[in-house]
Amino acid sequence: MTPTSRCNSGHRALSAKRDSVCADGQQREGMDPKVSAGAVVGLVFAIFFAIGVIFLCFVLLRLAEVLKEAGKLVAGIADQTVPLLGEVTTTVVTANQQLGRVDTITENVATLSGNASALASTFSATVGGPMIKAAAFSYGVRTALANRRKAEVEKKVRAELKAERKAKKG
Repeated sequence: MTPTSRCNSGHRALSAKRDSVCADGQQREGMDPKVSAGAVVGLVFAIFFAIGVIFLCFVLLRLAEVLKEAGKLVAGIADQTVPLLGEVTTTVVTANQQLGRVDTITENVATLSGNASALASTFSATVGGPMIKAAAFSYGVRTALANRRKAEVEKKVRAELKAERKAKKG
């Protein structure tokens, strides 16, 4: 005969050695359930898996917050960049207008410089020859006058020296 035991509900268990659970799923009185090593390993693995899933969920939530903030940052940058690009465009257009004016001024100065050079060469060709002659003539007149004065002074000095010598002798 097989030993039998009663379940908490009053039903008989099938076998004391084979099953520690009654036919209706309740545990028998007086018997400890036996757990195999594979069941313990499976339970430990399930606990670690659950902890890993919870950790992964935490990491994903933090990543979602970071991505949300990055989205806000990009949106803020885009909102500030559009007006800035408009201002840069306006500045570049104004600078191009000013450069156009500077080009016109530069062309005018170059033309003026060419005209002044042509005028100077024309002046020197037309007036330069006679002016050189006039300058040479005036130099000659000054030199001649200076030589004449010098000669007059020398003549007076000689006459005075001669008069002094005569006065000493006489």
